[in-house]
Amino acid sequence: MSLSIALDGPVGAGKSTVADEVARRLGILHLDTGAMYRAVGLTALRRGVDVQDEGAVTALCDGLAITVFCEDDGQRTLVDGEDVTAFLRTEDVSMAASTVAKYAGVRRAMVALQQRFAACTDMLLDGRDIGTRVLPKATVKVYLTASDEERARRRLKQLREKGGRDTFEQVLADLRRRDEQDMNRAVDPLAVAEDARVVDSTGLTFNETVEAIVALVKEKQS
Repeated sequence: MSLSIALDGPVGAGKSTVADEVARRLGILHLDTGAMYRAVGLTALRRGVDVQDEGAVTALCDGLAITVFCEDDGQRTLVDGEDVTAFLRTEDVSMAASTVAKYAGVRRAMVALQQRFAACTDMLLDGRDIGTRVLPKATVKVYLTASDEERARRRLKQLREKGGRDTFEQVLADLRRRDEQDMNRAVDPLAVAEDARVVDSTGLTFNETVEAIVALVKEKQS
């Protein structure tokens, strides 16, 4: 029986880095689905497509060739053959990704890709609708979260390491706007799947968070 792990949670919960390490310890692949929506948002910004225009964004998405592959340093995301990985983590792209992810046509295209990838091999997928929409029959479902303030502190640290000058207050406000948008969108909103286990990492170290999720997987497999 193949192993599929659905890891969901809000922005700033550390899903991508935690998922990388969990997948490494379990010897399976990790697919960062959020990077796919970021790629659509980035392309819209680059091409001058209004991210508030659902029809224009959906048409743009339908014409894109988005592919992913894994290297030792993590997932690489390509759009029409160009590696755009280095451009996906800015605040502008984050907000654009959250906006375009509301659109049914965009989600339909991305979910189809994600399900195709997951059908091929044992895999951990992280995102915001993995357990509820992409992999409703996943072997293990985890909802990773932390307090707003803790998520904002982590996000601020990441931005500062990249030379950003955002304040804590700005990052916290942006994070809460993303949460509001992700949780209240009409299509596949961020939600805790009924059969998901919630892991709150507010008081946990990175390794403790990883170990808690690995333990849940091994418990399910035993």
